[in-house]
Amino acid sequence: MAKTVVKQVKLQIEAGKANPAPPVGPALRQAGINIGDFVNKFNEATKDKMGSVVPVIISVYEDRSYDFVCKTPPASNLILKKLGKDKGSGKNLVSKAGTLTMAQVKEVAAEKLPDLNTDNVDQAAKSIAGTARSMGVDVQ
Repeated sequence: MAKTVVKQVKLQIEAGKANPAPPVGPALRQAGINIGDFVNKFNEATKDKMGSVVPVIISVYEDRSYDFVCKTPPASNLILKKLGKDKGSGKNLVSKAGTLTMAQVKEVAAEKLPDLNTDNVDQAAKSIAGTARSMGVDVQ
């Protein structure tokens, strides 16, 4: 018989640096998860992605066991990493944060492809380019 999911918790945690402090600890405590166990498993699973923010979806079952799925980093983080910047422009129409080539946009799209709702890299690149423009990044 399959376990029934009681709760789903979605968090964005820096890879390899999860700790029981807020915001991770309180969110897991409310779900009834062993915090230390999750932190150890998450850090082990994401140690190869150090420096990136990793979205994680935690499914909590009725017997307080859990599974978690790590997703690819948010598109905005991947774009900023390509630019070598800490943040985008606060006023995207007035000031620009940088410039990406279409080849760089396609690289980001290829990395993000498993979590997007398309299998076509060109369509994914259009979505990533839109995210870049909203951050004040020119796409050429």
